[in-house]
Amino acid sequence: MSAEPEPPDEGPEPPEPEGRLRPMSPTGLAIFAAIGLIAGWMFHRVSDSSTGLPPQVPWAQPLTLFLVACILGGTAWSTRRTIQQRPRALSPHQAVNRLVLARACAYVGALAAGVYTGYAVSWLGVSSTDLAGQRAFRSACAGFAGVLIVVGGLLLERACRVPPKDDEP
Repeated sequence: MSAEPEPPDEGPEPPEPEGRLRPMSPTGLAIFAAIGLIAGWMFHRVSDSSTGLPPQVPWAQPLTLFLVACILGGTAWSTRRTIQQRPRALSPHQAVNRLVLARACAYVGALAAGVYTGYAVSWLGVSSTDLAGQRAFRSACAGFAGVLIVVGGLLLERACRVPPKDDEP
């Protein structure tokens, strides 16, 4: 005779979690931007002292960041329209994926905006070459595109909100 342990008596099932998330914190975005600002400013100083020639910022970088911001904005618009017109057309896992994309892009956009703005600020007052102005301008454009990515991420996060359920008959 083998004595097998009996499964424990299961009580009532726990209630299903509500699944509410808080919006992104402006403090977190500001911290990422501040870290990027310091890193971009230090990058110029370190690269100038180590190689003597700080890198240039090609137009491909700000244009790529701007493209990402446009894609985020379009996704936010499409998501908002879908949730308002046909809420069941967007499956829950798609909404969660878009929410994760929105948050990740907003944080990375804040970091990129900080890095490029810090690099642009580090060139202010340097008038030794024409390349200083070019580096500052292109970096500022990339920093602005980073800010647009943050805005697109915040819009997409807001678009992922679903209207509250009506409990009344």
